Amino acid sequence: MHFNPFRRRLLVAGSALASAAVLAGCGFRLRGPQPLAFATLHVGVSEFSDLGAALRRQVATSGTTTVTEDAAQAEARLQLLANERTREILSLTGAGKVREYQLGQRIRFRLIDKAGNELIPPTNISARREYTFNDEAVLGKVQEEALLYRDMQADLVQQLMRRLAVYRRPS
Repeated sequence: MHFNPFRRRLLVAGSALASAAVLAGCGFRLRGPQPLAFATLHVGVSEFSDLGAALRRQVATSGTTTVTEDAAQAEARLQLLANERTREILSLTGAGKVREYQLGQRIRFRLIDKAGNELIPPTNISARREYTFNDEAVLGKVQEEALLYRDMQADLVQQLMRRLAVYRRPS
């Protein structure tokens, strides 16, 4: 069976339209900036650290909240209570050398208002990554480990932003 070009374009357009309708109907939406429930936020992490810079960038993209460096002027204050990295041996070779590591990062934070009342109690979020290790490629594995830590930190910042976005003021 041979389709003429007009009919083929019509079928492709119809398929694309049907796909778009199905995705729209199921509630699919690309993840974008999440609005936060407060106008100003103090981020209790140094702006010169990777984590502090990433948090400030994400808050700025929320579109509803600005970061203030003066904690007394902020409507809410994000306090970082802990930021820990771990590195554990997962497996060894028969010769007793490390074959795999598991990297971890845990952040503990809380959100308080101007008066010091807890809006979000102390909360832990964590991420883990595994990688194989090779003594013959130490430099490459060191770079891979640094990349995995950066990836985990980006993941934790996104998790933290979702937690902040879920908070709603009591009515």
